[in-house]
Amino acid sequence: MTPRTDSRQRFLDAAADLFHTQGYHATGVNQLVGAGGAPKGSFYFHFPGGKEQLAAEALVQSAEALRAMLTAALEHGDVDGVFDALGTMLTDSDFQRGCPIATIALDAGGDSEPIREACVTGFESWRTAIEEFLRAKGIPDLRAEELATVALAMLEGGLLLARTRRDLTPLRMVADHLRATLEQELS
Repeated sequence: MTPRTDSRQRFLDAAADLFHTQGYHATGVNQLVGAGGAPKGSFYFHFPGGKEQLAAEALVQSAEALRAMLTAALEHGDVDGVFDALGTMLTDSDFQRGCPIATIALDAGGDSEPIREACVTGFESWRTAIEEFLRAKGIPDLRAEELATVALAMLEGGLLLARTRRDLTPLRMVADHLRATLEQELS
């Protein structure tokens, strides 16, 4: 028998996966309960705010996982490693899993303040990780902030185009352009 304390995390993991691939509105509570492997009462016990609360918490979890991957790749000074990991995520999921935030942000971020705030927090954590990397490379604070925002927008756009086209070429093009930009900034 699965320990009772695991049911909350199972709901979060299932929700993160379902929302990532299907979006918010296409994912029903019954589907979340089934994927979480616990009774509906347990779902509402752990998430009294229902599906909206679960979505916001799952977004935070997904964003943190991607931030950790981003930070680890950047700590090795490897911008290409970030894009390789994102490309692998796309291809391993048959182009079903792009950005873990974008799908929900576009689907429900305008309707739900908790979901919008979770999206903002996630995107900001990624932007901050990129900014810290740039500062560590010697780029001045204001310029690092600007470049981090542009880099995140490029990364998001590359993911979306690659997922939509079912082709990594846009992501590779973004990686090449970002690498050249950084080389120019650091020269």
